[in-house]
Amino acid sequence: MKDHDRLTRAELVKIVKDLQQMADASEVQQIKQMGALRDSEERLRAILETAVEGIITIDERGLIESFNAAAEKIYGFTAGEAIGKNIKLLMPAPYRREHDGYLQNYRNTGHAKIIGIGREVIGQRKDGTVFPMDLSVSEVRLANRRMFTGFVRDITERKQLEKEIIEISNREQQRIGQDLHDGLCQELAGIEMMCEALGQKLTANAQAESKQAGEIAQHIRDAISHTRKLARGLSPVEFEANGLMSALHEFSAHVQKMFRIECRFECPEPVLIRNNVFATHLYRIVQEAVNNAIKHGRAERIIISLKPAGDRIALTVADDGLGFSDETKKSGGMGLHIMKYRASVLDAALEVRSGVDGAGTTVTCIFRKDL
Repeated sequence: MKDHDRLTRAELVKIVKDLQQMADASEVQQIKQMGALRDSEERLRAILETAVEGIITIDERGLIESFNAAAEKIYGFTAGEAIGKNIKLLMPAPYRREHDGYLQNYRNTGHAKIIGIGREVIGQRKDGTVFPMDLSVSEVRLANRRMFTGFVRDITERKQLEKEIIEISNREQQRIGQDLHDGLCQELAGIEMMCEALGQKLTANAQAESKQAGEIAQHIRDAISHTRKLARGLSPVEFEANGLMSALHEFSAHVQKMFRIECRFECPEPVLIRNNVFATHLYRIVQEAVNNAIKHGRAERIIISLKPAGDRIALTVADDGLGFSDETKKSGGMGLHIMKYRASVLDAALEVRSGVDGAGTTVTCIFRKDL
């Protein structure tokens, strides 16, 4: 290192100038970095504000840190009203009560249920109305903390369209079933009567022809029986308010006879469903649950029950089969997805759980009394 006391004036001036230039260059670099940072922030802000999806960020405590324009439109809250509040503000019961526990569990165990996985959930707007939405959550780890970003899309219109499509499909099935029952069955019954009348006329003079006419009549009776089964399969629930009870009673008796297992329907008091489409959805949920119990659970005893549960109605299918593994619940089969979808059409809650030690399965659908 040089001894500064021995430097000439010119050498000192040069060192000062060099230091100044270095300082100026460093300042320029800092200004450029700050400018780039501001540019990045403005670009990010523009993306967030023009995004179609609602984008919400929260901290580890569940407090909202950002709330974009699409989120304002979806929920009805302004960013000023939402920021700083707990994310529970946007959730209906019972999810509101569960959320803090979920965050605490994640902090303690690191086990996430929805992070990185998109799923359908229920949101609540400022005016208190609830709506279906697609939600995906990602986690961002910063230097000394972490935050979560939720991407929200209102799917009310999509769910309504799906509901209309499945209702149209159900109505068409009912129409075909009714045509088979009232049209084709009646025509076949008329032909059967004609064959029986012809057989009686031929009895005296033509034994062979009489026997053949009787065989034709029997084939027609078999065709009538088969056609009625097809009609019942397409339209299993009668249009009367007690149609679901009758259909489930008949279904349980059919299962018991067909598979030689115990299958019982319990309904301690009348449960009337006036909407035939909704009643058919409930019937199909039971049908799928029973099929799963027999096919996958190898059940020998199945109880189907329909009874009040507080201010709602509970439809339950309980079996003594092999149970429903957590892995199967997580991945879900097509049957489980269809049951959940049918329940969502009714705004009902569907729960699938196994018994003690994993033995047996209980499928419960809780729905409103005013269906």
